[in-house]
Parts: sequence; C-alpha cells; structure tokens
Amino acid sequence: MKLDKLVTIIVAALEDIKAHDIRVLNVAGITTLFDRMIIASADSSRQTVALANNVQGKVRAGGGAVFGMEGEETGEWVLVDLGDVLVHVMQTSTRIHYNLEDLWAGADTVDVKVKVKAKMKVKAKAEAKTKVKKVAGGAAKVKSKAAVKPRKTPLKPATTATRTKSKLPEPL
Repeated sequence: MKLDKLVTIIVAALEDIKAHDIRVLNVAGITTLFDRMIIASADSSRQTVALANNVQGKVRAGGGAVFGMEGEETGEWVLVDLGDVLVHVMQTSTRIHYNLEDLWAGADTVDVKVKVKAKMKVKAKAEAKTKVKKVAGGAAKVKSKAAVKPRKTPLKPATTATRTKSKLPEPL
C-alpha cells in the first residue's frame, strides 16, 4: 500500500472516532525505522483503545498490514505499528507529559487532507436533496423510511364485545 494512501486511511479512522490534535510527522530523514509518525489525542482510556482498534481495522480493510499494537490494557497510550507508519494514540495528559513533538523536533509536519469526510458530506447532501420532492402547491414533502403510512381502515374503539372476544378483563 502506498504511504500517502495509508496515512489518509489512518487519519480518516482517527477522525471517525473524534480524535483531536492529529499531527502527521515526516521522520524519514531522522530514522530508518519508519517514514511517518502520527500522534493523536483522546479524552479517555476507552476512546484511546477505540481509536487504535479503528485504525487497525480500517488499515486491514484497506489492504494494509498491522505489525503490532501495545498499550490497550491501560489505554493511556496505545501504539499501533503499521510498518512505515507508527501511530501514537494518547490521552491528552500523557501527550503533554511525554511531548513527542519536541522529541522529534527535526521532523516536518505533513498536512493531510482527508477526502473521505468531504465525500461523505457531499453524498449526504445529495441524498437529502433526492428525499425532498416538490408538491404541486409548492410545499416540500419529505420522503423518509421512518414515515408512517396512513391505514386504509381506521382503528375502531374497543367495545365490550371485542373485549370478551379477546378475553381482556373489564375495566374497573
């Protein structure tokens, strides 16, 4: 899998579960172990683990390989090893404490624009437009799967005769 595509998949997976302060660092000139390092913050240990699992799942679904994942037991800092890319998902306090951005100060920040979100927004708008039809009077009528269709026959109020047939008790 190409590096740019892999990074895009990772960033999209992080954005799906509301990671914040996502930074992509180009460390190819600093180390030969990997080319990119992605650092993202989460608000809780549960979110940290969920973000790492989502990255792992999306990369595998996209045809990439996951070489390892560490730290999911505590959830403060989860590391996902994807070969050419290393992903650090950290709680905000842990990220501030370890300050990886300063440790890798010689790395350039890579600007990644995720096209997935933009495509999803355009698709949602297009679907919303197709659901709205103009009615002859000019008012808009919204088609929805959850729309309730009117009954052909109206409901009849329960009478004593229907109560005895269905063996329901008499009201008090």
